[in-house]
This record gives sequence, C-alpha cells and structure tokens, in this order.
Amino acid sequence: MSILVNRKSRIVTQGITGRTGQYHTANCLAYAFGRDCFVAGVTPGRGGEFIEDVPVFETVVEARDQTGCDVSVIYVPPPFAAAAMIEAIDAEIGLVICITEGVPVKDMIQIRHRMTDSTTVLIGPNCPGVITPEEVKIGIMPGYIHRSGPVGVVSRSGTLTYEVVGQLSSVGLGQSTCVGIGGDPVNGMKHLDIMALFNADPATEAIVMCGEIGGTDEEACAAWIKTHMTKPVVAFIAGATAPPGKRMGHAGAIIAGGTGSAEDKIRALEDAGVAVVRSPAEIGTRMRDLLGAA
Repeated sequence: MSILVNRKSRIVTQGITGRTGQYHTANCLAYAFGRDCFVAGVTPGRGGEFIEDVPVFETVVEARDQTGCDVSVIYVPPPFAAAAMIEAIDAEIGLVICITEGVPVKDMIQIRHRMTDSTTVLIGPNCPGVITPEEVKIGIMPGYIHRSGPVGVVSRSGTLTYEVVGQLSSVGLGQSTCVGIGGDPVNGMKHLDIMALFNADPATEAIVMCGEIGGTDEEACAAWIKTHMTKPVVAFIAGATAPPGKRMGHAGAIIAGGTGSAEDKIRALEDAGVAVVRSPAEIGTRMRDLLGAA
C-alpha cells in the first residue's frame, strides 16, 4: 500500500464546477482507478448537479456524509482557497491537497493555526498534488510519464517533479508515490514528513528529494535523514545561482538573513550521506546507479 493515496481513496474535488477544477478532475477520472476514487465535488450554489458524472454537493460535510470521502483536492481561486481548506479541515477530511497558487501568506498562517489540534494532513498550497502511479492521480501532473515502481519522489517544485519522473521512467525505474509539497513559505507537509512516510513504506526502496533555496526545511530533513533514514536518497537543490535577497520563482525561494542558500542545503545533505547531484539531468542515472549497486 503506497503512502497517502491509493485505489481505495475516496476523493472530493472542491471547486469542481470551475474551468480548472473540471478539467483536471476529468483527467484524474480517466487515470487508472480514478473513476472509482473520485466520488464527489463541492461548489456552493451548485449542489445537485453532476460534473463528469460526479455528484456535486453544497458543502464538504454534505459530501462526506453522503459519499464517505476522505481526501479533498482544492482548485478554488486564491481569495477563497483558505475558506475551502478550513471547510475541509472542519469536516475532518483526512488529507487535503491544495493545488491553488497565490494563496496569501497571512491566510496560510491562519490555516496552520487552525490545524493545531486537527487530524487533517495538508499538502500544498501551490503544488501539483500526489500520484500513486497506475492507481490514482490527484492533481495536475501528467499521468502518462509515471510508472509504478520502487522510487519515492518528493519535491517543492512541480515542474522539477515531472522532470525527475521522466528521467526515472526513462531509465526503467518506476515510482511508488510522487508528492509535490509546494514552494510557498508557509505550507502543509514538509520534506521531513514525506521522508518519514517513505522510510516506513515497504513499497519504497529509494527516494528522490528535490529542494530549492529559501527556508531551512531541507536542512531539518537532512538532520532527520542522518539519524533515521534506512534507504538511499538522491537529492537536487535548485537555485544555486540565485543572488541573495532575490526571489526565484516560488514565493518561498528566497535567501534571507544568511540562511537558505543552496550550498548550505547541499552541505547538510551530503553530511547526512545523501547523494546530491549538481545538475537535474543527473538524477535518473544517479538513482539507477545507486540501486544497481545496492
């Protein structure tokens, strides 16, 4: 059983009637067991309709009571995304995946506070989602590049996630689960959280971790890896050429206060025994070599 999501997941799409929500829900429905997994949609004022044969409800609580959904994916515009997350948290949905980009940092601080005593787990915002290849995809990633296999993938960058998966698949290495955690400065699950799940997952034999400049999450993850990780890890840190104080891409990718540089993260990971590559083009072959030598 792969981590986070599998063919038994029961998923509700918040914002299913919007153009983005409808488009990506249709793609997810067409992927593997998606037709069985996506059981509900939610858009206030649109309850009783059907989108792609999926019933639409007024609220997440109603969807949960009627369908037993335990995973939510959110395609709600930025001004309303926090309210959508709060609705899912209050409905005690086990896993919430927020795809929305541009959620205000202030809103995310409030969300993190709201989750203090909650059992809900959040991935995102500003993320591509989660996929367990050949079972279920929840998000915006291109499903066709994924193959089922032994390598777990976790990344702050969505595009880099796809690059890693493409490389792994091209060298004959499938993936157990791929998780895009998002690049915002305040988000849900971190590298360390996903690494711990991969380390305990029998279906995962090795992990690719993609980080980037900004914050200290990768350093915290490196400290955990050094003490606890039992599986080989390949890592890449994006943004090595970014000048201090200039944001590069993601809202969280900024070096400030003397912390968060690529070199700091690389040193911490290498000290933890992680195989760090300096170019993303080396990720697939480096993992292939590691597993071949194991």
